[in-house]
Order: sequence, then structure tokens, then C-alpha cells
Amino acid sequence: MTRILLVTHGTDGDVLPFVRLGAELRAAGHEITLLSHAPYRDRCDLDFAAIDTPAEFARHQADTAHLMDTRGESSWLGFYLRNGLFDQLLRECRLMMAAHRPGDTVLVGRHTSAVSVRFAAELLGAPVAWVAVSPIQVMSARLAAHMYGTELAPGFAQVRAELGLPEITDWPKWFAGADLDIGLWPGWFDRAGTRAPERFALTGFAVPDEGEERLPDGAEEALADRPVLITGGTGRMLNTRFYEAAVEGCAGRPALLVVPHEDLVPRPLPPELTWFPRLPFRQVMPRVAAVVHHGGIGTLTRALAAGTPQVVLADGADRPDNASRLARLGLAAWLPPARWGETAAALGGVLADRGLAGRLPGDLDPSAGIAGAARLIEKLADPVPPARPRLTPHQRLALRKHLSAAKKDHR
Repeated sequence: MTRILLVTHGTDGDVLPFVRLGAELRAAGHEITLLSHAPYRDRCDLDFAAIDTPAEFARHQADTAHLMDTRGESSWLGFYLRNGLFDQLLRECRLMMAAHRPGDTVLVGRHTSAVSVRFAAELLGAPVAWVAVSPIQVMSARLAAHMYGTELAPGFAQVRAELGLPEITDWPKWFAGADLDIGLWPGWFDRAGTRAPERFALTGFAVPDEGEERLPDGAEEALADRPVLITGGTGRMLNTRFYEAAVEGCAGRPALLVVPHEDLVPRPLPPELTWFPRLPFRQVMPRVAAVVHHGGIGTLTRALAAGTPQVVLADGADRPDNASRLARLGLAAWLPPARWGETAAALGGVLADRGLAGRLPGDLDPSAGIAGAARLIEKLADPVPPARPRLTPHQRLALRKHLSAAKKDHR
């Protein structure tokens, strides 16, 4: 039984696939610990180590809205400093050091953000996998490497010095240095846009939600009219006009608005629209007439699996790339922000389209990505690859010091 430590950051679309991945690996007999944001402790039954507090996560999420405008104080460095992310990085590394079992531990992290698994792998000589949840994480790796090596370089260098690791001088090369790179999307989706590098193993989509959940009060009645579903995901990193444009585009139609943050709900809401903080999309998506959404890969996957028409109001992060791939394949209507006034017309168009079913790809198993990723990680775990070069005396001293600190933190 191999000990596998999973690290991820973000909201449901980033965290819940790792919860499912951990469950799949645990079912195969491995010992799993998930390191992620404190509020997700109650949303998984894996061994869990919180990397922040609920208040810190709430503050972090509120601050992500500023990343839609990366000028001035909204820069990435400002974001890291305001939210203590360099300290969090060091905390994650120490947690992994404390949990590490020499020769029998594999580290797995979300691509780009989980820098900690890569730092810890260098220090511990453990095999490491980076898992990308959408193509843009791979496409933007060179840009991220540039940012890490310039704007964020002093902060990362300080963390590495604390760990006894040398400063990184070639970030693009470092980005390509994991033992295993996994992409949670299928080959046909990859071919619809910029292709992932050959080193990436593409296992298929991975939806965040897979289990059955009880519908909240009022949902059955609202679904009886076969409404349009409106969702911008579970995070706050959205164009401020998104919900207003989506609601206006559905005017005169019955609609469900799903947004967990009440302050983002446009007021007043039209009488034909019902707001829910959350809904189980696995049960809901097949019962709606269409979905108007932000372009998150979990939402689009669930819509594809249900054969539900999509209008994507995409802006920021991975969303425009996801939307453009769908639009290129005739699987969704995509409107950039300058065209959000056309939402009603786009919605009418997808509702009238009778050819969608014939264009849907055949490999839309929403469990394929998780199962495939788990198999690859098991190969990385058994047998565990030979240990990496021995640590320098300085690194061994630093490791002993931080193992001691990590054990104190763990207590």
C-alpha cells in the first residue's frame, strides 16, 4: 500500500476531481491524504490536511475577482502577498515532509498551482505527478514560468532557501520536470485547439460531482417547466457582468440560477427565475432545456454527457479556450464579453438546433478521466522509481529541521 499525497487549490472544479481521484486510489488499496482548503474537509471522506482556515479561504476567494484585472495592486505578486501564499506554500511542503514515508510515497498536485509537490519531491526524492484539469494550464505554462521566474521569483527563492533547495534558474525547464504529467480531457477536445505536449497523458474528462444527491426544496417544481440553467461555477473569479447578462438573456423563459454567493445574484430577479445556492448537476443537467454558463470544464463536461445545449459566456482563466474548442466542434455557442448582449439570440439558436446529438463525441464517460489518471499514478507508485540523487549535507540538515517543525505543526 503506497502513501499518496494529493495537493490542489481552487474551487469545486479544481478540488472535487482530486477528491474523486483520491477515492479511486484508496479503493485500489492505497493510503491517501488530501491537502486542500479547509472548507473541503467536510466534503470528502479522505484523510485531510487543511492548508488554510475557512476565513483565509473566504478572503482568498473574495480576492480572486481582482485577478480579472491584473494591473497595479491586482498583480499576481500583490495577490500572493495579500493572501500569504508563500507562507502557505511552505506549510504545504512541511505537511508533506511530515507525512512522507521514504521509498513508499508519491506526490500528486494540481498543475501550475501545486508548486509544493514539486519542491517537496526535490527535497524528499519522491516521484511526483502534476495533473492539469484543463488545457489552458498547459498552454499557459510558459507564461506562468516567466511570472514565477520574474515577478514571483524572490518569494519562491525565499521558500526554497528555507527548505535548503537552490534557486531555480530555468523555470521553463523546471515546469517540464515532473515524473508524470496528466491532462483531464480527451484527445478529441485536445485536437480542437492548441495541442498538449507529447509528454502529457490525456485520460478524459473528470466531472467534479458523480454521486447522487437529494434535490433541495423547490427544485422539483422548478424543473417541471424544463427551465434554462444559469451557472458561473462556485468561485468568484468572474466578469462582474456575467450574471446580469445571463439573466437578461433568459428573459421570458423559466430559469434556474445557481450561484453559492448571494451577493452575486442580480436584483431584482424576474418572477420566472429561481435561485439556488447549489444544485446537483448530475441529476439536474439532463432535465433542463439548455445551460448558460461561464465555460468551466466541469460544467461543460456535465452538459456534454447529458446532451444539453450550451451557451458559453466566457471570460478569463481557461474559459475562452474551453468555449472556443466547443464552438469549433459545433457543440456550443460561444460569446465573448463584447457580444453578451446577444445571449438571448444565441440561446434561441441552440434550443432550435436539432443536430447537436449527432455531433456529440462517443467517449463522454464522465468517470474516464479519474479512472485513467488513477491507473497512471498507480504505475508511478508501484514500484516507486529509484531514489533521486542524494541530498547535500546542507539539504539533509534543512530537512531534519523542517521535519521537526512539520511534526509540531501537525500536532
